[in-house]
Amino acid sequence: MEAFIRGLPKAELHIHIEGSLEPEMMFGMAERNGISLPFGSVDEVRAAYEFTDLQSFLDIYYQAAEVLQTEQDFYDLMWAYLERVHRESVTHAEVFFDPQTHTGRGIPFGVVIGGLSRASVDARATLGISSFLIMCFLRHLPESDAFQTLEQASDFKDSIIAVGLDSSEVGHPPEDFASVFAAARQQGFRAVAHAGEEGPAQFITDSLDLLLVERIDHGVNCEQDPQLVERLVDEQVPLTMCPLSSVKLRVFNSIGDHSLKRLLDGGVKVTVNSDDPAYFGGYLTDNYLAVQPALGLDRADVVQLARNSFEASFLDDDRKARLIGELEGYARSEG
Repeated sequence: MEAFIRGLPKAELHIHIEGSLEPEMMFGMAERNGISLPFGSVDEVRAAYEFTDLQSFLDIYYQAAEVLQTEQDFYDLMWAYLERVHRESVTHAEVFFDPQTHTGRGIPFGVVIGGLSRASVDARATLGISSFLIMCFLRHLPESDAFQTLEQASDFKDSIIAVGLDSSEVGHPPEDFASVFAAARQQGFRAVAHAGEEGPAQFITDSLDLLLVERIDHGVNCEQDPQLVERLVDEQVPLTMCPLSSVKLRVFNSIGDHSLKRLLDGGVKVTVNSDDPAYFGGYLTDNYLAVQPALGLDRADVVQLARNSFEASFLDDDRKARLIGELEGYARSEG
């Protein structure tokens, strides 16, 4: 089963590129850019990755992102992620980035998007892995800040497929960002949102009804509302779940407690993703390898999760069908 999962063609739909900043790269960029880190070694950094909740993670996440200064830094970060997951049979990725994390400390929007998009283009040409960028608004900042970010993105629309909503969920309901999401949709951006990770099921409903999102990121608390679960099944709303992340952030006590299998069996279009792999102990394949034995997934379940990842993607119909065909061919040949 492990070999089957490692070779399984799959897509990733919930990865924060800043969350793929490995400690070794963090130290290298800090030295390159003359930045002093509050850690003495890579081991000290990893020891700090013991989180009690989402906020305790975000505190170190934003601190580490300060080493990202130049377009080359963002290129190297994106390239390292795409090259790594390409080796894990990921054929498509939809990647979150947080421009406000960088523009708020004086890094121009063009520097951020320039490095990320150039790496995306190069990886498609040389590795064959496709990727899209999703620009997230930070929900702990006011909506007026998000509008400024949307305006900054206007010159780079061709490089950004969607907008999202992330950062601290508690105390920051989706309704606070309804206007900026409406403006983004009018400009042609698709929409997703983090909801129901630490926030209640109502945040999922509000993200669907007020932000008009096409996917829910995390969504684990949907089970608080059986009618919402029925809606997710009826409308086939994808949930981009991140099992190792949910355990690391104490949303679940263990992988065995995760709701993914129950929701999958119930007909919800759940997907497996890594979230912030440098911080949460695993990339996409690691998440598959964690949930498979813990939740008793068989090969049909694993293939369905991979199929869901392609079906839930923002790929055009032709490439989506081609990648699903590759998945089905692999499943037949390895079955």
